[in-house]
Amino acid sequence: MFENYELEIIYKDEYLVAINKPSGLLVHKSMIDSHEVYFAMKMLRDQIGQWVYPVHRLDKPTSGVLLFALDSQTAGLLSKQFKSHTIQKTYHAVVRGYTSLSGLIDHALKEKLDKISDKKAQVDKEPQEALTKYTRLETVELNAAVGLYDTTRYTLVELCPQTGRKHQLRRHMKHISHHILGDTKYGRGEHNKFVRKTYNMHRLLLHCSTLEVRHPYSNAVLVFEAAFDDTFNMILKEFNWKKDK
Repeated sequence: MFENYELEIIYKDEYLVAINKPSGLLVHKSMIDSHEVYFAMKMLRDQIGQWVYPVHRLDKPTSGVLLFALDSQTAGLLSKQFKSHTIQKTYHAVVRGYTSLSGLIDHALKEKLDKISDKKAQVDKEPQEALTKYTRLETVELNAAVGLYDTTRYTLVELCPQTGRKHQLRRHMKHISHHILGDTKYGRGEHNKFVRKTYNMHRLLLHCSTLEVRHPYSNAVLVFEAAFDDTFNMILKEFNWKKDK
């Protein structure tokens, strides 16, 4: 899938580089996906001809802005911003049902541990605070029966996580029963099957559209923006939604 694939670089200077990570690409090598041979970290290193240091992560099925440092000192400074939650991230997702116009999901999340990579981690931690703001942007009602209803409703939402828990957005949208389309882990199987069959849509419809940080040396505010891919834009067009990037 990613053989001879060239990553889209959306920003680069002498200290950092940001890309638009495609859905389905791991950030770095993982024991969980040991069969995978393509990773954003290695592909970007080979593409620009220098070592890169990840300062945050996106889930494998999530697309959008992914930031790397170009040296270890810069990586440390950027990581502090992520850990202190001073950065701002904006995601877009397509979810089942009609959400409220806006809201704040305040739902603590138990830390998700991987059996292999987290085998030495503490397993009895209390759930951690997790906050997500959301805004409804567009809605659609389709004349198609999925599940118990004669028609099917979907919403395009803007999601702004205030904390950074593992799979937070996917778990939070499940918590309020507005599962993200294409989510094979936390979503609804009948809706995933419907969009696969009807629209040939085979990805998680979750995208990191913007990432705002302060430059670690100039202190200037940097806003990185990543465009939707063809599949995401196809769904927007099919649903007659105007939110295209």
